[in-house]
Amino acid sequence: MTNTAASAARFYYENARAQTPTEPTTVPLGLASFADDFRPIRKFAERDHKNMVSWSEFDRGGHWAAHDASDLLTDDIRQFFRRFR
Repeated sequence: MTNTAASAARFYYENARAQTPTEPTTVPLGLASFADDFRPIRKFAERDHKNMVSWSEFDRGGHWAAHDASDLLTDDIRQFFRRFR
């Protein structure tokens, strides 16, 4: 074992007791979806986040996109932040 069970359990404990916001977020938000990972549902993302400024879907990469498709992820992050210069 890696001795991380307690810290992992604490995350779930605190999350279950956290007060969730009742209003959608308004900070600028970007999403990058990679082919071999969970596909987000845009309708729900836009419901919960009112300032969605970037939505990218890629045909390769996965959960570890920084390793699987670092070029796509890097370009997407740069594109997202470029608008805030």
